[in-house]
Amino acid sequence: MPIGEELHALAGLCDDAGDLILTYFCDGVRVDRKADDSPVTEADRRAEDVILSGLARLYPNIPVVAEEAASGGRVPEISDRFFLVDPLDGTREFVSGRGDFTVNIALVENGQPVLGAVFAPHRGTAFVGNVGTGAFERMSQAQAGSQWRKIAVRSRAPANPIAVASRSHRDAKTDDLLDRLAMDERVSVGSSLKFCLLARGDADFYPRFGRTMEWDTAAGHAVLVAAGGRVAGLDGGPFLYGKRNQSFDSDFANPGFLAAGDDNLIARAAALNLATNGSDTTI
Repeated sequence: MPIGEELHALAGLCDDAGDLILTYFCDGVRVDRKADDSPVTEADRRAEDVILSGLARLYPNIPVVAEEAASGGRVPEISDRFFLVDPLDGTREFVSGRGDFTVNIALVENGQPVLGAVFAPHRGTAFVGNVGTGAFERMSQAQAGSQWRKIAVRSRAPANPIAVASRSHRDAKTDDLLDRLAMDERVSVGSSLKFCLLARGDADFYPRFGRTMEWDTAAGHAVLVAAGGRVAGLDGGPFLYGKRNQSFDSDFANPGFLAAGDDNLIARAAALNLATNGSDTTI
């Protein structure tokens, strides 16, 4: 199924970066530490170079905020339209030899991701989303003639919804909320793949209390919304991008959020959060 020129271009850049990352995954890689003590590898840096070079060629007039460049203090002036790039989301999974890592590119317009591409190189699976035309999955990059298929959320969650949560950053607040929502079936997955499981209807709800950055979430956010889902703040309100000069955290840092295919799940979770924590959306 055709996915459109822009999504095709973003998916191609993700493929190129993912192919490079796999060479490090197979051969091993040294792990360094950034200023915030999060891990970074040569695979992160080189994959980001591939993506930045491609975006500069394809979209020279759109600024790009990329994780490793931003960590080094290289952040362009942004307007209402800019790219967010995470060249290797799930670095902890990557260095541990687990395959739940992804390449992510998103286009943000007026505070919302409108295009997103997510590629899981080890799995060979890619997801793209355009909020105007829908979300799509490509099952295997390696298979000749592999096609994109349209995907959609479960807009009505089943009687026993499936929750998806972080593998490396699971916390007590997440488990407490899922307990109060009586969501006993829980899947642990790393990286932005959590959004993609919701987008293709394999899971129903993804809460996040811990800290993330905009480049971690934007591409998966776009795919989920394009598939019919929603991402909201912990109070159920809008979840925005392009956050600068925040009093509670650094530029482009996210507060907690709720993601789901069925908006009723977000409403229920937001009501519980407000009853417990009041208007605090930074937890």
